[in-house]
Amino acid sequence: MENKKGYRAVARNLPISPIKVRPIADQVRRRPYVDTIDLLDSLPNKGAGFLKKVIASAATNAISQNPNLDEDRLYIAEILVDSGPSRKTLWPRGHGRADRQIKRSCHISVIINNKADS
Repeated sequence: MENKKGYRAVARNLPISPIKVRPIADQVRRRPYVDTIDLLDSLPNKGAGFLKKVIASAATNAISQNPNLDEDRLYIAEILVDSGPSRKTLWPRGHGRADRQIKRSCHISVIINNKADS
């Protein structure tokens, strides 16, 4: 991901499982920025809110680094959803026993690019 050109934003240690975020990321990959924000606004998933924040941050980075960019020409070049650290806690059960509960987290990386004029 370091070799890709474009404008980048990363959110780390988000308190949601990457398995829940990846299907939403697959829906918005390679789409225009404006359409992506509209789609994520209409989805009820918790992961859609996290993705919307990271994508909006990447677009803000792009516009602040290059003020000549048009927001309508931006598209999502790449989205990576990686697993983050997992917290292992004890979950009380009956008869004095305990089970282990794994609370997963994820990292979301987004690259936004400008469409080439063709």
